[in-house]
This record gives sequence, structure tokens and C-alpha cells, in this order.
Amino acid sequence: MGTLDKFDLAILHALQSDGRLTNAELSSRVGLSAAPCWRRVRALEEGGYILGYRAELDRRKIGLGVLAFVRVDAERNTGDATRQLEAAIAQLPEVISCHYISGNGTFELQVVAQDLDSFSRFALQSLINLPNVKDLHTSFSLGEVKAAGPLPLGHLGSGESATGR
Repeated sequence: MGTLDKFDLAILHALQSDGRLTNAELSSRVGLSAAPCWRRVRALEEGGYILGYRAELDRRKIGLGVLAFVRVDAERNTGDATRQLEAAIAQLPEVISCHYISGNGTFELQVVAQDLDSFSRFALQSLINLPNVKDLHTSFSLGEVKAAGPLPLGHLGSGESATGR
């Protein structure tokens, strides 16, 4: 897939807002007939622009009241040691996001837990015992101002085509 046109951008915008749109609803919103709309969605998926579809859950309603940001300092940053740490982090369901970071530390994790006691147990039993971990630095979310939202698309084309206005 080469460059994205206004229809592709409109499709991406619409699906970020509501990934459950039927092809008929989507094609109506973006101004295409059903078959070309479906082909474009498939091309966007195959081109790697659309990585998947999922339901967004309210972590508090399912009993995960604590959101922590944990900076992990590694003992040494060799390729093998970093890959071992990556693999170990990827196996922990409590870690919902992991990023390499610049500055102090190696990784920044987002971790969910039921409460402070369960987070403390997780940190002391799991995180600190990961391979190559030197230290942990934790901050707790006191409230979300803006959670993960749709990615901005304006830089890919005119504001009108990216937002459907």
C-alpha cells in the first residue's frame, strides 16, 4: 500500500472511534460503496496500518484499581541481557504496557493491580526478581486525565479528510 488517500484516512478515523462498525455503516460514513470499502479495510489490515480490534475494558470495574508506572533500571544493557528481560516482562499479564525509555532507566512499565497490597506483592515477588533488574522506581496514577485514545491522523492529509469533517 502506497500513500493513504482521503478515503483511507476516513476509514482509519472511523474505525479508531468505533471498531465495531459494520462494513455497511463504515462505507456510509466514508462515502464509498460496500465492496470498495471492504477492499480498502483489508488492504489497510494487510499493510499493517490496522493491527487489530479489541474491546476496551474499564479496569476499575473489573477490580484493577491501581495503575502504576514503574521505571526498571537494568544491571547492564547488553543485547542478550536486554532480550531476556524483555521476554520475562512480556510474560507478566499485570504489565499492560512496556516501553524502552531514554534518560534514566531502561524500561517504563504500566502495571495494573487490585490494590496497593497486591501491587506490592507483585513488585517484590515478580518485578524485582526479573533477570538483570537493578532497581525499580514506581509512581502511582492518582487519576486519568486522558487514557489511550485514537491516534492523530491530521499529519497524513488535510484535516478534513482525517477527521471526516
